[in-house]
Order: sequence, then C-alpha cells, then structure tokens
Amino acid sequence: MAEFLGLGMTHYPLLSVADDRMADLLRYTLTDPGIPEAEKDPASWPALMRREWADDGGTAAAAGHRKELREHLTRCRAALDDFRPDVVVVWGDDQYENFREEVVPPFCVLAYGETEVDPFTFMNERGAPNVWGLPDDMTFTLHGDAEGARRLADDLLNDGFDVAYSYQKRENGHFPHAIANTQLFLDYDNAGREFPYKILPITVNCYGQHAIVRRGGMARFADIEAERLDPVGPPPARCFALGAAVARALAATDRRVALVASSSWSHAFLNDKDWHLRPDTPADQRLYDAFVAGDWDAWTATTGKQVVDAGQHEMLNWFCLAGAMHELGLPLTWSTLVVSDVFNSNKCFAIFDREDGR
Repeated sequence: MAEFLGLGMTHYPLLSVADDRMADLLRYTLTDPGIPEAEKDPASWPALMRREWADDGGTAAAAGHRKELREHLTRCRAALDDFRPDVVVVWGDDQYENFREEVVPPFCVLAYGETEVDPFTFMNERGAPNVWGLPDDMTFTLHGDAEGARRLADDLLNDGFDVAYSYQKRENGHFPHAIANTQLFLDYDNAGREFPYKILPITVNCYGQHAIVRRGGMARFADIEAERLDPVGPPPARCFALGAAVARALAATDRRVALVASSSWSHAFLNDKDWHLRPDTPADQRLYDAFVAGDWDAWTATTGKQVVDAGQHEMLNWFCLAGAMHELGLPLTWSTLVVSDVFNSNKCFAIFDREDGR
C-alpha cells in the first residue's frame, strides 16, 4: 500500500540571483511606457510596497525575503527527508519551454530518465548571474523515473484522463524551470547537485491563453490590446481532478510518494489590472483562507477567468495538489503565505502529512 506526503513550495526564479537583482521584474515593469506615470510613482503604492522598495530598490528587503523563503524551503526538505520518498511527483508549469507552437497539451507526464539540467539558463538569459557564483553552464543530474512515469501515464489514460506524455525534452529547448528550480531550491545549499530523490514531473499548461502569445512571460501594455489570445488552459476543477486521478493511480502501488505543487501564487507580471506592478494579494488571501480550512468546494468553484484575472495562472499546479490531498484524505499539518509586493509574487508553502507517523 502506498504512503504519501504532500508539499507546496515556490520555484521563484529570482531566489537564485543576488539581493540587488531580486526586484528586477519590477524594475523592468517600471520602464513600460504603457503604464501611467502616476502608477509608477512610489508615493501611490501600498505601504508594504513602499516599505520593501525603500530607498535602495528593494535590496535590503530582498535579504529578508530570501531568509524567509529559505527557512520554509528547509522545513519542506526536512519533511521530505523524514518521509524518505521513493519518488517525488512534481506539478510545475511549462513556460514556453517544451510547450511551444508545435503542440500545447493541457498536461504532460515527463517519462525522463537521468537528465542533465542547466538550472541557470532561465536567469542567465535575463542577464542575472547566479547567487552561488557557479559557472553559468553548471548542470546537475535530475534523477528521473521513466518507468514509473510510463506506468502513471498508462494508469491515467485507463482512468479516462487524457494526458500527454514525453520521453525527452524539446530539442534545443530548456528543461522546464519549474521542475529544475524545485530540485535547485530543495537542495539550495548545494545548488541542486546533491538531491538524492527521483523526480517524476507532470507539466501543466498554466499559462493557457497567454502560453504562446506572451511566450509564457511578460507583455508590454502597448501589445496587450492587439493580443490574439490562445485557447484557455485547463480549468481549475480539471486540475483538481487530475490530482485526484494521480493519487488513485499511485495509491495502488507500494511506493512512498511525495506529491509537490511547485509555483508561487499571484504574479505581478500577469496581473494586468494592477499594471503588472504587484500581485493580487486579496485574491490569494481568499484562496489561502479556503486552503487552510480545507474548503475544496471553494477551490473547485474557482473559474479559469478568475485565476487569469488575478494573475494566479501558476496556481493550477496547486489545484492538482489539492485534488490529490482531497482524494487521499491527507491533512494539512503546516502552511504559510509569504506576501510581497516588490518581489513579483506571493509564495505559499505547505506540508500535508499523517500526524500519526503513518
């Protein structure tokens, strides 16, 4: 009989760069000529945002933000080590990495074996060197679970869940940074190079109608009105159902399985209504309150439009985790929501575990 652990974490890319670069997304946003000057004026910003930005562009606040994120990541890693998983299943978004113009599935099981991953490429392309001072082309080995992934895809298809699967990453493409950063941050002191557990990734088309048109990234306001939106991503309720189906499939094994949602919550650069300046914290707080209460009806009632309007695209990974936890009846034993206006996104961390020692 399988045993389970549930974890939620962030893969915030700017945690891998120095403090003076951690607010780079906001700096870039402030150069957008399509944003009214009054909105760019710190005098008009909320108190938290002014306090984080201060007179140094967020550098001092970044040190505190890094410390808090690292403490929570350490707690998640400790839970993982105590559990000793046979495999770590990670739901992460594909941000114009494998999901390109050729094909964009709602979900894809990555049946990869041992894979060399270049974790710094995502930020190197944005001109930000890594905080470890390691060579830009440093790689680590991601220990995949090819056979387990093949069985999982087979089980999901037999359960009536039409998932895609992949045996290798897109040629000349980047390995999905949501998955790479999960290993990088759970093994932060070693820059991901000593992570011992197998990872079975499931990538989710979180960016949906912005997957191709924005290439999984930022857009200038001058371009938004002319956007030819892509088809929508999978609805939150469907992601919840996928999580449940994954849990059912793995429950029939004798494996120790950690199930991980990897993403921040609302992202500033996706929150069009607030000029890409800060995340939608009230929307995150509403879902977080329901999350803590185990009010999954509130979660499954959330629409794709609400998610997009709040810049919560990547939260679809968390809907997958929620569905699995509900299916398994695994209780939430700890969580926290780290709120930030300047550092692009609010970050949630969570642990679901049997309090009886399993």
